[in-house]
Amino acid sequence: MATTISSFLHEDMISLRGNTLLAMFESYNLNTSTLLLYAVITFITLGVLTWTLSCPGGPAWKRGRNCIGFVSIPSPKGLPIFGSLLGLAHGLPHRTLASMAQTSQAASQLMAISLGSTPTVVASDPQTAREILTSQHFANRPIKQSARLLMFNRAIGFAPNGTYWRLLRKIASSHLFAPRKISAHEPARSLECTSMLNDITTEQSLHGFVVLRKHLQAASLNNIMEIVFGKSYNKVGDVDESMELQEMVREGFELLGAFNWSDHLPWLNYFYDPFHIKERCMALVPQVKKFIKKIINEHKLRGSVNLLDDSDFVDVLLSLDGQDNLSEDDMVAILWEMVFRGTDTIALLTEWVMAELTLNQGIQSKLRFEIDSFMGNKSTNNDYADITKLPYLQAVIKETLRLHPPGPLLSWARLSTSDVHLSNGMVIPANTTAMVNMWSITHNSDVWDHPFTFEPDRFLISAGGSNVDVRGNDLRLAPFGAGRRVCPGMNLGMVTVSEWVAKLVYQFEWVQDMGRPVDLTEELKLSCEMKQPLCAKVIPRNGASEMM
Repeated sequence: MATTISSFLHEDMISLRGNTLLAMFESYNLNTSTLLLYAVITFITLGVLTWTLSCPGGPAWKRGRNCIGFVSIPSPKGLPIFGSLLGLAHGLPHRTLASMAQTSQAASQLMAISLGSTPTVVASDPQTAREILTSQHFANRPIKQSARLLMFNRAIGFAPNGTYWRLLRKIASSHLFAPRKISAHEPARSLECTSMLNDITTEQSLHGFVVLRKHLQAASLNNIMEIVFGKSYNKVGDVDESMELQEMVREGFELLGAFNWSDHLPWLNYFYDPFHIKERCMALVPQVKKFIKKIINEHKLRGSVNLLDDSDFVDVLLSLDGQDNLSEDDMVAILWEMVFRGTDTIALLTEWVMAELTLNQGIQSKLRFEIDSFMGNKSTNNDYADITKLPYLQAVIKETLRLHPPGPLLSWARLSTSDVHLSNGMVIPANTTAMVNMWSITHNSDVWDHPFTFEPDRFLISAGGSNVDVRGNDLRLAPFGAGRRVCPGMNLGMVTVSEWVAKLVYQFEWVQDMGRPVDLTEELKLSCEMKQPLCAKVIPRNGASEMM
């Protein structure tokens, strides 16, 4: 009897516990569902509230700043505080902005957005781009925190328009980028290319494929070092110094190209710097100054020299006197910019060209036929620089610049010094940052036929195309800018890329390594580069090395 009662009590306890657990479980599900419901309602409410509070153009365009002209500047809504910043802080902002500009024809001409507290306009139309880039009121650039910390505010790229900037421009145009100066450095440029070709041959024989970018970067570094400092690491063989300079240039590129929230939300500078930009800039600058001042002192110890067309830029700067004389700190900033800007830009553009040629074998063969014909008719007195004038070679490079503009946005930023009245009736207020989305222009089907297809023939008059000038006169394709701030080194860049592409195609056949296929995915840093460096198989051509 006692056992039976005990058994019943035990069963009752089990039943009670089961019911309790079931009730708790149901209560937990109810609470979880309620919390999820509250979360959804809160999210929707915040979304609606944010959209309600957001204003056309974002917070930097309050009080109708986009409506002071006869025609208002189209302005997509921007979030409070951030504006359009969150959508452009990652990914490929030039493509995002191109999509935003497609909402209307007026928006493609000009669009007002807020990058945090920075009022910004974006032009995706050639005519509007011309008016902005050639306006005397857009002769300044906004200076990023990293650019200021890295001394670029004292160099050509970011120095404000004025007496000092005009002096720098005159010095560079006369003593570094003049046609006779570029021609005088041809032997050194050719020597670096020959060394690169030999290294490519070696890597192909050892590994069965070539990663091109590292060879292009090494050649570009030595080439610009020869022009600016009068020394090449292929000659002196100082591996440690070469590695030090490469690392400084790499770090500088990363810092200047990194997205810095503090540039657009200045109050974040006091407590939020996820990439440690300020700290890294402060660490890099003393290294740069030490490196460059050492080279300046080496030139000083040699004494004064008679300037020739192939004299290096350090000797040129040291020879300046009177009102043209520069302080040593200004010399450091200028020389640092020349090395910095002249290293990766040429390498990355050449890599894009070779990637397209590797994918488009018919175009590569057509280009090689043109180069072979030139080399076969070349007399011993013919200057190798003439190879850069070959029409199809130039068409291939122009088409690469169109399809893969190296500076789709960052190279275009300008700052208005007063209200700027445009021909379409819009007015850009003073202290507004202006960007030209060259990628959007070069991929616009209203401007170019088949804009996403690699077709060099579009630049050949003989094939029914047009000979578009890429030096800033035709804003359908102006990869080097236009107006006062046009890139002073564009002629040097075009000559170098043309010569190196010609020799790479003449020396080798370039084919895909199917284990490492060509990937044209972009990555926007300071320049727009291939996210995955070009890997290809190269087949040496018999007899090519002897003729080169």
